[in-house]
Amino acid sequence: MRYLLRRVGFYLVALWASVTLNFIIPRLMPGDPAVAFLARMQGHNITQSQMDALRTLFGVQTNVPVWVQYGQYLNNLLHGNLGVSSSLFPETVTQIIGEHMPWTLGLVGIAVMISFALGTVIGIVIGWKRGSWLDSVLPPILTFLSAIPYFWMALALVYLLGLVLNWFPIGDGYDLYSTTPGLSLDFIASVVQHGILPVLTIVLAALASWVLPMRNTMITTLSEDYVLMAQAKGLSQKRVMFRYAARNAILPSITSFSMSLGLIVGGSLLTEMVFNYPGIGLTLFNAVGNNDYSLIEGSFLIIAIAVLAANFLSDILNAILDPRVRQGRS
Repeated sequence: MRYLLRRVGFYLVALWASVTLNFIIPRLMPGDPAVAFLARMQGHNITQSQMDALRTLFGVQTNVPVWVQYGQYLNNLLHGNLGVSSSLFPETVTQIIGEHMPWTLGLVGIAVMISFALGTVIGIVIGWKRGSWLDSVLPPILTFLSAIPYFWMALALVYLLGLVLNWFPIGDGYDLYSTTPGLSLDFIASVVQHGILPVLTIVLAALASWVLPMRNTMITTLSEDYVLMAQAKGLSQKRVMFRYAARNAILPSITSFSMSLGLIVGGSLLTEMVFNYPGIGLTLFNAVGNNDYSLIEGSFLIIAIAVLAANFLSDILNAILDPRVRQGRS
């Protein structure tokens, strides 16, 4: 219990620090969301009082002390008010995030789960068969793929599988011209087809980060006494590999997986940019380009909360799976 309370206290402080930085950083950026909004509405002349009202609406009040703005910002957060977007006016930040969040959760969430499951199994197998041709060939190939930047790999897949072979569409989350969003089979099929290339990009780039640590941990675990004892008892190779060796070797990977869940919300910014995928990463990129303070703050806040929640989940899982964690920190 003491361990849990300490972790909760730590993450509450971390959340407060994230919220504070989330308030400060956008205000250090050059530009003004109200001015950017008026620039898109050419030919509209407004008075200074109207300009001040616009700045207040978009969360920027130049004539109000920063500490007062900070207090208003915290009060709005406690009431679930993330503000109004200046770049997509009159939509609220909550509406925009609600529209784009499912796309990122679906895309990056599925990619992370596939890469985790596939990478863990491959790591277990090549760790068990260390020194084999499989162990000699796969790690260098995966290391090479992981060294390729996301956007390069995405562009290569777009060119090869999208333009040359014409197997998959190369942009957007679905066919904007022939399908209508809904629960129809045509729309679902279009979403799956448009998501294959982005998912493939993320899986190929992330696979090595799951395979190589699992392989190394597996090799270390195979020298443990309980594994040698299981082999001496004459148990099947499959049972020893999965029930004894892999079961303990997978603990660090579970920790990494729970932390990766937090990064799902942030999405893969570069991948979404290349494929023009309507996720939260592309939304955040557009918000920065348009000096949309409210949307930047809202997007960063959701990402920060997700990362902190995932790290907290990782600590809890570690404490449950390994009692030494609780004993060492209590």
